[in-house]
Amino acid sequence: MASQLQFFMSPDDEVAFFRFLERIELEVYPRRVPPDWKTFRASQENYPRLPEEDLYLVAVSVGPAIVDKVKRGPDKGFWRIDEVRSPVIFMERCRMNEEGELLSGQLWAEMEVTPQTGRKDASSDQFRRQFREIEEYLKKTFRKGDPKAFLVGPKAARLHKEGKLVLRDSAHRGGTVVPYK
Repeated sequence: MASQLQFFMSPDDEVAFFRFLERIELEVYPRRVPPDWKTFRASQENYPRLPEEDLYLVAVSVGPAIVDKVKRGPDKGFWRIDEVRSPVIFMERCRMNEEGELLSGQLWAEMEVTPQTGRKDASSDQFRRQFREIEEYLKKTFRKGDPKAFLVGPKAARLHKEGKLVLRDSAHRGGTVVPYK
């Protein structure tokens, strides 16, 4: 089972999160990697360069991203990151829906040996420490949500309290989330 964190981040919360990530050596890749992609480090300065949708944060100090070329389908010619064997953290960014509600995002990383994924070795201790450091930052900085599975960024919580933002679970027919006081 993957380690997963669900959250709500306003753009200001995301900037602060990427400022925190500067201390960890992480490179950014989009979900569908174009053949001419130039990697860059996850940092506050590179925030405007982030892909719009989902992205991978590769722990380059642990090892390189293992990629395969997509040979069929609409993504033919692109590269696909092997998220089980690579030291990567998948990040689904928060986005606004048609009604102006902020949809939840998530971070997850596969670190355990499981028959479902075919992973034969657990992830390295260094990668586990890096993911736990990120998890501790989010739990310390963000507020708990109701339901409990969600963490709400400080700016997103402030906007919700002022009545300017509705927080909605991005799952199919997801309900609304309220930050604890």
